[in-house]
Amino acid sequence: MYANNWRPHPFHQFLLKVHSRCNLACDYCYVYTLADQSWRSQPMVMAPEIVSAAAKRIAEHAVAHGIAAVRLILHGGEPLLAGPAFLRETVAAIRAEAAPDVRVDAAVQTNGVLLDERALRAFADLDVKVGVSLDGSARGNDRNRRFADGRSSFAPVADALARLMSPDYRHLYSGLLCTIDLVNDPLETYESLAQFEPPMIDFLLPHGTWESPPPGRTADPGRTPYGDWLITVFDRWYGSAEEPEVRLFQEIINLLLGGASASEAVGLTPSSLVVIETDGTIEQTDSLKVVRHGAAATGLNIVDHPFDAALRDPGMVARQLGWQALSDTCTSCRFARVCGAGLYPHRYRPGTGFRNPSVYCHDLYKLIDHIRSRLVADLRRSSR
Repeated sequence: MYANNWRPHPFHQFLLKVHSRCNLACDYCYVYTLADQSWRSQPMVMAPEIVSAAAKRIAEHAVAHGIAAVRLILHGGEPLLAGPAFLRETVAAIRAEAAPDVRVDAAVQTNGVLLDERALRAFADLDVKVGVSLDGSARGNDRNRRFADGRSSFAPVADALARLMSPDYRHLYSGLLCTIDLVNDPLETYESLAQFEPPMIDFLLPHGTWESPPPGRTADPGRTPYGDWLITVFDRWYGSAEEPEVRLFQEIINLLLGGASASEAVGLTPSSLVVIETDGTIEQTDSLKVVRHGAAATGLNIVDHPFDAALRDPGMVARQLGWQALSDTCTSCRFARVCGAGLYPHRYRPGTGFRNPSVYCHDLYKLIDHIRSRLVADLRRSSR
């Protein structure tokens, strides 16, 4: 029990870092290019005994908290570097340990370079949903997402998406993840992604903090480059027929209409995600690596500790407190319950920690206000 009768929320999402290396060298990658360099000491591939321990701990946690279904996310680095056979065995092991009491919904987030027929057959056999990272057109994508020798990654990813879109595998396709680059034209980026017919597009703000701001984000409250970029896409997307779902926009609309968010990017829904590294260490969300070396660490591992121990970690508690974790600036804002101070790592400032508005505060405010205005105008028209 915590202050104000608050209780921890059990984990429902388990992100396994099955491989700690990557076959691309993306400029903005929070794993390899930012403050935390712990990947260097991680095993390349998760050992079978760690997979087994993870399976037992996931089943244990779900049964203890009466959870009927959990989400397993295969991640990295680049998870497909572990090979389809290893990924197949990992999913099968975790499902076998959880059955018959708990359903395990599995997904993989990949850069797509190695998404060949063999991998897709393995995912189809196990109904593993597939999300692919792509930053728009060939020009836009290759500005940041390249091989280490500078070669383009767009063509092999486009080929992989063509396979994923085929009738045999279309049901596995969960969507595209795109990190915003202000240099890339927003409409060109959106249209290029939409050509691959994703069920969903997830636009991500580049990771940054008040200490290390993201590209183009200055202290000037009058400049909202990311808000402006997203508003351009929103106005193209909103009200158009047969468009893919855009997660950020849909979450903001849900929140403005009184619903809850399923994303940590906005809103106050308690975090339900925990990370298991290749060596079995238990960590908070790995985007915290943008803050400093060791910021995501809990000091726990799945061999010696249950996931309930991670629920008591101060960092996990802070990410579940919702309103109580917001700064005074945020709680006095009209959009506090919609924005929720944005993604937790983006709040960090030396001296005050995470009790700050997001480094994207002004961008998020402008975007939310714009979406609200469009909704209000539509509601007024429909009521006439």
